[in-house]
Amino acid sequence: MRTPATTTRRAAALAAALALGLTGCTAEEEGPAPTPGVTADTVTIGTHQPLTGPAAAGYSAVSAATSAYFAYVNDNGGVHGRSIEYLVKDDAYQPQQTNEVVTELVEDEEVLAVVNGLGTPTHSVVLDYLAQEGVPDLFIASGSRVWNQPSLYPNAFGYNAEYTTEGAALAQYASEQEPGAKVCVLGQADDYGEGILEGVEAVMGGNEITEIQTYTTSMTDISVQIGALKAAGCEVNILGTINGFTALAVATAAQLDWFPQWYVSSSGADYPTLVGHLGEEAAAQLLEGMVCVNYLPYGPDNEWTALFRQINDEYNGGAPFTANTVLGMSVGYLFAEALAAAGEEPTRESLIAAVESGTLRGNGIVPLSFSETNHGGYSTVGIMTVEDGVQDYNGTTYEVEVGQVSEVEADPVPLLNGGIPAG
Repeated sequence: MRTPATTTRRAAALAAALALGLTGCTAEEEGPAPTPGVTADTVTIGTHQPLTGPAAAGYSAVSAATSAYFAYVNDNGGVHGRSIEYLVKDDAYQPQQTNEVVTELVEDEEVLAVVNGLGTPTHSVVLDYLAQEGVPDLFIASGSRVWNQPSLYPNAFGYNAEYTTEGAALAQYASEQEPGAKVCVLGQADDYGEGILEGVEAVMGGNEITEIQTYTTSMTDISVQIGALKAAGCEVNILGTINGFTALAVATAAQLDWFPQWYVSSSGADYPTLVGHLGEEAAAQLLEGMVCVNYLPYGPDNEWTALFRQINDEYNGGAPFTANTVLGMSVGYLFAEALAAAGEEPTRESLIAAVESGTLRGNGIVPLSFSETNHGGYSTVGIMTVEDGVQDYNGTTYEVEVGQVSEVEADPVPLLNGGIPAG
């Protein structure tokens, strides 16, 4: 005979079983969990950028330009019918703050991907976290080779030419244009400056560098470093400096009545930004003949540049048009290209697969070449010079592979479909 307790237990068990069954049916009806950052109408991504702090001058323009490009895309139908929402978090170029804002993007904002996070010391602190969370870590704005390790960081992809690539290209050009000159290096005291130096050494050999000096971004005076370069008799100074310190180096040298040749990495050679630091009259005198490297469309006659100027005027409030404007819009184009290739229902997995597929071309002086085994950005760079206040490519283009520098022909990616990837 059933007791009340037995009946009660059996009723409770039956109710629990029914609840489990209903839960299972609901889960089956709902299907797989939605992809973070993706709705029927939008795709939300994020980034960390130095909107304030020592790297803000020039670099704060990058994300504004990317946002302007996305606004242009959204007004023209988006990608697969979805608008792109770009959340920009200020990290002030401080690694601890980078960690905080990237955590917010992933855990609070639930972004699909982090795109173009800027800076070697800053992005390094979130690299492992993004890998553990499986968040696509796309087109990092830094030339560190750390990002190009697919076996360790299958979700991370570089964008900028590696610092070693730029250092090697600058050293090669110096050896061809200034044979026998005393070549020296001034670099930031981190992976950035070390990478530039490593590239120079790969071409020249360490013993052929006359003097090496470093600085930190907390400094406001580098007269000691510049004085040491002058005392060593340096004739060509290769700089691994951000824009503010490029201007400080050139101005400090002028105060010492010293006017060597300046060969500058892409991260610190944007002429309009340097004019902002130095003033037009001083820049015209001190930067004439400055040599630098780049890999993105630039110059007064470039079709991409013309489009980006139009977008800048219409969607970016006519902000100053600089190389960082081009960088921001170019990386925006590349993300849109990746999103189009990821399919009509993008996931984090399909986005990474799209980048590794090898079909993305970017918009640089040569096509990009991402693959399953290559997560690096540009390995080919062009030489630019400043002549009569105009910064443009001079026709010399180098491909750098494992420190070996070869001169090649540029193969610019043409502008198609109004600069919006077909979805």
